[in-house]
This record gives sequence, C-alpha cells and structure tokens, in this order.
Amino acid sequence: MTPGTVRRRAVPHTDRPRIAVVSLTQGTRPDDLRRGLESVLAQEGVDLDVVCVGNGWDPVDLPEGVRALALPENVGIPAGRNAGAAVVDGAYLFFLDDDASVPSPTFLRDAVALFEADPSLGLVQPRVVDPTGAANPRRWVPRIRKGDPEQSSAVFSVWEGAVVLPMDVWRAVGGWGGEYFYAHEGIELAWRVWDAGRRAWYAGDLVAHHPAIDPARHAEYVRLNARNRVWLARRNLPPVLRPVYVGAWAGVQVLRWWRSPRRLTVWFAGAREGQRSDCGQPRLMGWLTIGRMALAGRPPVI
Repeated sequence: MTPGTVRRRAVPHTDRPRIAVVSLTQGTRPDDLRRGLESVLAQEGVDLDVVCVGNGWDPVDLPEGVRALALPENVGIPAGRNAGAAVVDGAYLFFLDDDASVPSPTFLRDAVALFEADPSLGLVQPRVVDPTGAANPRRWVPRIRKGDPEQSSAVFSVWEGAVVLPMDVWRAVGGWGGEYFYAHEGIELAWRVWDAGRRAWYAGDLVAHHPAIDPARHAEYVRLNARNRVWLARRNLPPVLRPVYVGAWAGVQVLRWWRSPRRLTVWFAGAREGQRSDCGQPRLMGWLTIGRMALAGRPPVI
C-alpha cells in the first residue's frame, strides 16, 4: 500500500458495487462467526468477495461463498485484518468482527449510498446495538458528547468491529496499524482518513449487531490501552502535541480508576512501555489536518 492523499472525486453510481469483506476469527465463536458471515452473504444489490481470516487457525465449515485464509499464528487483530484485505478486491472494503453481524440485507448498499452522496466521506462506522436488548456501551458512539446514538456525525475514532471504506482510501491510509496487536488501531485509522483529506463518519441510521461486553475487565487490555496511547502519539502527532495527548489521557485514567490503584499501576507501566518500545514507522499528520479536525470539533489532543 502506498500512503498518500486521496483526491476528492464523485463516486460513480453502479447498480451492483463490488464489496470486499474481511472477517477475522480465532475460531472460538463458530456460531457467531457463521451468523455474521451469513448476514454478509444475505446482502442485496452488491457483489461480494468475502474472506474469513483464521488468526492462528485454519477456518473450516464456512458458508458457501466465503474463502478461508489461515495464518499460522495469531498476529493480532489489526495485522490479521490487513492480511485479509490483501487478498480481496472491490470498490469498497468492509471489516466485520467474528461476533458482529448486520441485521439489514441492504446494509452494505446503504453504506455505499452514503459515499456516493458525499465524496468527502472516507470511512463509515454504523451504530452498534446489542441484539439481546442489553444496554449498549457508550464507547460504541465514538465522540465525546455521546448524545443520541441515532444522530450521525463526523468522528475522530471508530469502533473497529464493523467499518466500511472506499478501497482507494484504504490504500492511501496504509491499512490498520499492525503493530498495535489490539486496542486503539481504530483511532489511528480515523486520524489517517482525516489526514488523507476525507472524513470519518458515524452513521446513526446504519445498524450492526454486537454483544455488549467490557474489554477493560482484562489486565492485558489495560496495559495495551496505555502502551498504544503512547504509540498513537509517537506514530502520528507532531512532537509538541505528544505530551499533551498522553498527559490528557493519563488524567482521564486517574479520574476513572483512582479507586483501583492496581489498575492504574498496570496502566502507567504500559505507558512507560510505550515510551521505550518500538512503535513502528511514524507517519506524522500535517498541521492542516490538525486544523481541519479542530474546526470539526476535536483536535487530536484527547
């Protein structure tokens, strides 16, 4: 993939746009995986190229119309998605987690219609709903002022379990940050969409299904949360903004977890790891992008 700025253009209307679909799995949720894949195969008005990536697993018993890509070891979520994206082709690219599904058979065609109507869009994340009726986590609405989850808006991070991008945008931004392994790769992807001259968009009128779970229940999540916050700053922000971003999030964690000193200890150890470890090749966003993000409501400092 060659990073670069995407030239704004009108997306030509096609009766049946071709959608490349990547589903990543470790094989631990076969029923959920099949449900998600079948929801993709039920999509109307599109042509599909679907691959199921086994992250350290050889996918078997897949629905007809889904190819398998077996990775010999677990390379992490973003790198696994990248591996799948390298073997599919389409005008648009859809990533769907193995415990997510899309309830509407026109989900993908409706997503494409958003891009066709507004060429400034470079990524779309749908509204996420627990299909059992459980309370939906606030983090699924990726903005500071959550408000009405059915309200659409520009966003500066994304929930990674169901996202759609034009393929030319995907190639320009360079894919997911494979170094992260898990956590915050959706922030970087959104930032790089903005840096490519497009906007990341939360579509409150599109719906994906996903069970409500708490990722912070795992100590490994807390460590990677902190390490990857620092990596985000080092990989994407001009040096003057890095301490502002990391310091702001350190303050947020102290406010959240001041009654849990063990969790805070893990978080700050992860932040130190982020400072000392290799974060991969930086690709710093320009000041014009920072200005666009600020004008749109959220400069990349929190």
